[in-house]
Amino acid sequence: MKLQPVALNERIEAIDLMRGFSLLGILLINMLAFHSPFSYIDPYTWFDGPFDTEVFGFIDIFIQGSFYPLFSMLFGYGLAMQYMKAQERQQPFLPVAIKRLLILLGFGILHAFLIWYGDILITYAVTGFFLLALLRLSPAWLLALGAAIYTLPHAFLLGLMFIAVSIDPNIYTGIQEVQSSLAAYPTGTFADIFSQRFSDWMHSNNPSGYLYLIVTILPFLMVGAAAAKVRLIERAGLFHKSWINAAAGLLIIGLLLKAAPLLIDNNYAFRYIQDIFGGPLVAMGYAALIVLIADSRRMRKVLSPVAKVGRMSLTTYLSQSIIATFIFYSYGLGLYGQVDVLTGTWIALGIFAIQLIFAELWLSKYGQGPLEYLSRRMTYGRNLEKSNNSKR
Repeated sequence: MKLQPVALNERIEAIDLMRGFSLLGILLINMLAFHSPFSYIDPYTWFDGPFDTEVFGFIDIFIQGSFYPLFSMLFGYGLAMQYMKAQERQQPFLPVAIKRLLILLGFGILHAFLIWYGDILITYAVTGFFLLALLRLSPAWLLALGAAIYTLPHAFLLGLMFIAVSIDPNIYTGIQEVQSSLAAYPTGTFADIFSQRFSDWMHSNNPSGYLYLIVTILPFLMVGAAAAKVRLIERAGLFHKSWINAAAGLLIIGLLLKAAPLLIDNNYAFRYIQDIFGGPLVAMGYAALIVLIADSRRMRKVLSPVAKVGRMSLTTYLSQSIIATFIFYSYGLGLYGQVDVLTGTWIALGIFAIQLIFAELWLSKYGQGPLEYLSRRMTYGRNLEKSNNSKR
């Protein structure tokens, strides 16, 4: 495989590749919550179907907690790229950025309350507003401040967890919440599902829970913005050996931390280490690995369908929820609670395969994602109407 620095348009494809793989990883882990009361159970003991232990173990170590950090960093990377382009062209950035984040917030609200409670778009929009206030900082300040915002509260929580584990190491299942989910989603009315969806969202997004999400997601956005400011991906070809070392080192350390519950003790303190500290390291290792893959023209061609899915990431993310909830909720096939981990994983891969085909067909015809295409068509229609009115 011949490696060479990539051109600007190909470097963008490397970012799209990361987005595409992130969306696959996010779907694989979200699938557990699509078909089971994942938020309220101990997954190590709940799933007992054929190969469930092995499949969940693979997902837990290689996927869980490792793809939403990568996608979050890419979100920060993209926002910082827009900021720098606006500066170079001497164009206003803040009004456009605020408008886009408000639109994203609107999509998130609709997604969270009408489709699926596990929405991340609201969090991206809210943390995006915080990032707007920080984009003037230097890359070094963004990294240092992001590391402090992330490490200090999570290290404090980890200490509390080890104290709690020493008192009571048991992991409890929310029996009432599980029963409520199993009653509402597969057989309930839309009103029942809406009520349960709202309860599930509040379970994860109460004030303390939302503060937890912000101190988790915002630092990833800041790291992504810092990387964009030094054009880390654009200059990847200049530091090939460094990317190899980074990929190897981050993946080895990160995967060891991810395996801590299996290697040391399967309690919630080590699970916290697994997701909060191991997950982001594995995410950055995956990012380095994808950059190396994107340096190969042949591999870019082979993986172009994944990059195309990444180009229409919002459409892909929302359609995953729409398809999955149709499969598992009562207004569709009603299979909630009836699917094991292996079957759910095959369903996720099937959904992603359909999305690969759709992205290939759509982009070959329209050249941009459906939501972007619709937005531009609406803008064109309004401009045409204004033009016609002015002529009158």
